[in-house]
Amino acid sequence: MRSRVKQLLPAPILDLYRGARDQVTAASEWPVARFHPWRVDSIRKLRALQDTHQGERCVIIGNGPSLKKTNLSRLKNVFTIGMNRFYMAFDDLGFTTSILLTVNDLVIEQCAEDLRKLPIPTFVSWRGRKHIQPAENLHYLHTSYILPRFNGDATGRLWEGATVTFVAMQLAYFLGFRQAILIGVDHNFTTQGTPNTTVVSTGDDPNHFHPGYFGKGFRWQLPDLQTSEIAYEMARRVYQADGREILDATVGGKLTVFPKVDFNSIL
Repeated sequence: MRSRVKQLLPAPILDLYRGARDQVTAASEWPVARFHPWRVDSIRKLRALQDTHQGERCVIIGNGPSLKKTNLSRLKNVFTIGMNRFYMAFDDLGFTTSILLTVNDLVIEQCAEDLRKLPIPTFVSWRGRKHIQPAENLHYLHTSYILPRFNGDATGRLWEGATVTFVAMQLAYFLGFRQAILIGVDHNFTTQGTPNTTVVSTGDDPNHFHPGYFGKGFRWQLPDLQTSEIAYEMARRVYQADGREILDATVGGKLTVFPKVDFNSIL
């Protein structure tokens, strides 16, 4: 019955309904996400990091197959934000990223043990607290699927924009970076299907730099590239308005939102 009513409602009315519903949801989540002792501690640690890299450059590392064509050894002395399961590359690299960020529920649930072992500052969604309990190097971010916006204050609610990369852009802004360079953000997936649908991998992963990234039996969500592009446009405008920039050095990437640069030249 409810779905039938939604089908009959005019689009503007339905949008108002969804907006009001999301506002109520966000309001109900806010007290715990703000005042729970674990979040209070994370907010304290986040405040200590704010603008600590003002005017500097960072590299946001996606996990696309193009990483296999990228000379990652150049990143050893660069501040880097690794995302999701990029820690799988640490042994081959011989060094770690500066920090690691993951907000996807399925990644956190299935990789909690790996994430707990990381020796670097690690940032996870507040929703992941049931899988990863507090640690000195752990920071809980209040990320959300609803109410689209770019938030430069990482202590508040961060819209996920259907991609952890957008959260990384907000975090980099909060840390004060003037320039963020993207690599491995291929914005192109071999596996097709309805966006955000949860699927189970049946073999080697063709969409990431490592065949075991989302290997056989791993549950993951199909990408929502359209929503991601909306989020990226937000990030581009906010950075640009503040005299900052996001550049795309992904080898052969399909994303067209940010200016393209050559990875070897920029570093």
